[in-house]
Amino acid sequence: MKQLLEFIIKGITAKPEEVIISESEEEGSLILKLKVADDDFGTIIGKGGRTVKALRDVLRLRAQKENIKYNLIIEEPEKPL
Repeated sequence: MKQLLEFIIKGITAKPEEVIISESEEEGSLILKLKVADDDFGTIIGKGGRTVKALRDVLRLRAQKENIKYNLIIEEPEKPL
């Protein structure tokens, strides 16, 4: 799952070198945390959330095939004070 997410995200971001994906397991579910450059955050979400919805759909299909539960957490960019 992590490799699939990394492949997709690095393909659509302007700064793929700043993509960070961490993977952990909690209560029988796979937790994927995604952090991208501040400039790429809007690209990941997409207009009206369409991109992130499509991304979640792809991951959901992969999870069903592997018979696992997952949760994707996208970390928001830090806001300046």
